[in-house]
Amino acid sequence: MKNIVYFDLETQKSADEVGGWGNSRRMGMSVGVTYSTARGGYQIYGERQVNDLIEELRRADLVVGFNIAHFDYEVLQGHNEFFDYAQLHTLDLLEDLKKSLSHRLSLDAIATASLGIEKTADGMEALRWFKEGRLMDIAEYCCYDVKVTKLVHEFGAANKQVFYHNKFGAKLSVPVNW
Repeated sequence: MKNIVYFDLETQKSADEVGGWGNSRRMGMSVGVTYSTARGGYQIYGERQVNDLIEELRRADLVVGFNIAHFDYEVLQGHNEFFDYAQLHTLDLLEDLKKSLSHRLSLDAIATASLGIEKTADGMEALRWFKEGRLMDIAEYCCYDVKVTKLVHEFGAANKQVFYHNKFGAKLSVPVNW
């Protein structure tokens, strides 16, 4: 059986706190979450378990996430300079969609239009929770984001398209080959 690992993480610091998005390696992971199809469940990782998280990603047949290639992997590399995400078989849903569209879409926009579900919070709220020591709230939010990513991926794989609403409110589709 193919082991697909869905993955997301939240950070300790914002882009503003580290001098911009180009310095995402300095943001630090607060919580990382995976869902493994082989395990059939979620795994939550704290900052001290970052190398265990990296090892799970390395063992995956496919890692699926949203904006992981240019963000989450960079954050992980800030924790482990030997982490070479080029060696991972990755499907970054955002990067794949950008090949078909001339603009970026949010995970929330796709999930709302395709599945009728919304994210429960956002990254800025997760940053506030980190500063307040509310790691369980971050873990719950991150688990839900992983679930949404998984559902969007499965929807796209089954229907060969996902939906989104444009700035005028029209529901549009974009073909995918997942």
